Amino acid sequence: MFEKIAPNKVKRVSEITKEQFLKNHKDTGIPVILPTLMEDWPAKEKWDVDYLIETLGDEVVPVYSSKPAVGKSHQHAAAREMPLRDYLNLLKNGENDLRMFFYNILNNAPQMIKDFSYPDIGLKFFKKLPVLFVGGRGAKVQMHYDIDLANLILCHFGGVKKVLLIPPEQTQFMYKVPFSFSALYDVDFLNPDFEKYPALKYVKGYEAELNHGDALFIPSGYWHYIVYEDIGFSMTLRAFPTKFSQRLSLLKNIFVTRTVEGLMRKTRGQAWNDRNERKAVEITNRNIP
Repeated sequence: MFEKIAPNKVKRVSEITKEQFLKNHKDTGIPVILPTLMEDWPAKEKWDVDYLIETLGDEVVPVYSSKPAVGKSHQHAAAREMPLRDYLNLLKNGENDLRMFFYNILNNAPQMIKDFSYPDIGLKFFKKLPVLFVGGRGAKVQMHYDIDLANLILCHFGGVKKVLLIPPEQTQFMYKVPFSFSALYDVDFLNPDFEKYPALKYVKGYEAELNHGDALFIPSGYWHYIVYEDIGFSMTLRAFPTKFSQRLSLLKNIFVTRTVEGLMRKTRGQAWNDRNERKAVEITNRNIP
């Protein structure tokens, strides 16, 4: 699916020790699919869309549009709120723009906690943030990296999900929008236009295909773009970065970059958005060798 900029397939490793995971993946920043990590979890057998409807169907949840915010709207503002049952039924009927993300299980669905455990693979998980991400058939998640620079274990349930992963060392070629953690919305990573966005020719990433029960390790700072080939959802387990430089970047992202972005959107609105989109192209094209 991502052949033009992802010549590498993420390896699937069924058996791995803590020492092997740390040496070959966490310390080297190389993603890996762990298809047996959830083997003993009740969640692997229980969790599907119908289970979510039965367990949480009456809960009112925020859902978000895949389209970028315009004007003075906050870039992470919810499009609407509705009972989870209604949202999932929309997905069953073909809805693929509205997505649910960063839904905290600990706060909103504590009954699900008993269905999984934190794997002993050498990561120090932040256990207050097991979060769900949900999307419909054909849904796409804009290319981005996580503000907290966490090491992620993405545990997938439901239909096939394709993930494009780009190492953080290639950020200079990603048409990153200033004061955000996303690439330019108009860049099509499924069918990249190398004439319009020539820096993409220097991007070399990984493609992962996730099936129900697969767990994907996404190293700290990795860019990721996601396509749902069918209705599905994932839970991420997060381990904050351990390097001092990454922790400094985390604090800057949260307390400086995000604050400036919010204030400028409120005061300048669409002019601020347009300025940053122009800068994304200008700055990235200057990085072309």
